[in-house]
Amino acid sequence: MNTLSYKTVSANAKTVNKQWVVVDAQGEILGRLSSKIAMIIRGKHKPEFTPNVDCGDNVIVINADKVKLTGNKFTEKEYISYTGYPGGQRFISPKELMAKHPTRVIEKAVRGMLPKSRLGKKLYTNLFVYAGSEHPHAAQSPKTITL
Repeated sequence: MNTLSYKTVSANAKTVNKQWVVVDAQGEILGRLSSKIAMIIRGKHKPEFTPNVDCGDNVIVINADKVKLTGNKFTEKEYISYTGYPGGQRFISPKELMAKHPTRVIEKAVRGMLPKSRLGKKLYTNLFVYAGSEHPHAAQSPKTITL
């Protein structure tokens, strides 16, 4: 038996093959969409996945303003932030957040599903979210996928 054929191959920054992917969020449920996007950004869909390397794809999300939340979450869910001052805890619902910044709902959901480390911060830079159907990344010739 040839034991050389059973070597584990670990990816590194030079051997990773990163691609550009477009995802249409129109009519999709936020959590289900975000978990699939996080998996693609992390690179878990690839056979050469390595946990400590950025081996995922760059993801462009279009129509972020048309994403859906199930149940009463659109009005009753709360995102909590803190200003740093006493009494500075702020609450905002997805409805208010969509009115101000429609892309941040998807950004917050995907960011929460990525690792909480330096690698997670690096992976988060591979996400590009746009409210409309246009994006400025045509030069990268991304391929469209349906989730």
